Parts: sequence; C-alpha cells; structure tokens
Amino acid sequence: MASIFTKIIHREIPAYIVAESDSCIAFLDIFPLAEGHTLVVPKVETDLIFDLTPNQLTELSLFAQKVGKAIHKVFPYKRPAIAVIGLEVPHAHIHIVPINFASELSFSNEKLKLSQERLTEIAESIQKEYLKLT
Repeated sequence: MASIFTKIIHREIPAYIVAESDSCIAFLDIFPLAEGHTLVVPKVETDLIFDLTPNQLTELSLFAQKVGKAIHKVFPYKRPAIAVIGLEVPHAHIHIVPINFASELSFSNEKLKLSQERLTEIAESIQKEYLKLT
C-alpha cells in the first residue's frame, strides 16, 4: 500500500508543495511546529532514510539544502532544525523546521493551526525563493 507521501507525489491527495525535482519533493507539514515547517521526501518509497542508495541520499540532502535556504529567505530564523524521525509515515523524510531556540524542535509541542489561505501563502513564498536558487 502506498504511503501518504507517495500519494502526494502522485497527486492523488493535495499538499502545499514548495519544491520538486526529478527525485525529491518538498511540501509543508500541515501540523507544523513553526511556520515554514517543511517535509523533504525522496520520490522513491523507502521506509528508512539510511536504506536509500548513496546517490539518493546525496540528492535528498542537496535538495533539502536548497529548500532550507528558500525557507530562510521567507522566515529569518537562527537555525534550520533538521529532524529525521519517520515514525508517523513509513517513507523516508526530513523535517526542516525554522527555530530560534532548541526547545522549538520538540515534536511534543503544540502544533500550529494555520488556515488554508496561510498555508498557501507560505508555500507560494517558499516556492518563489526556491525557484530563484535553481
């Protein structure tokens, strides 16, 4: 059975996509820890990130770097927090979360409740900055 991320990749369910390459896709987390919280996902459905081939992991990392730079242009923050957890969805992915303090990265923190309009605005802003980097 395809993961929810594979369904997003195939456009079977909607998402707030901020960037895409031949091998990766990035979209907003709809239950974000902070505005700009983005998931970076390889298009190949692989459960564990370290089961990706070296080339796939490199592509994912370089793609995440560009996405992170685009997020920083939209949301000036002290650090891009990077987390690889993957307990919720059995599809390798990287969380990029804009933070100013380490405590902001706790996934036990209350999630933001953003409107569809705000999510669309954020996605379009990050996408615009991402396109400048390509």
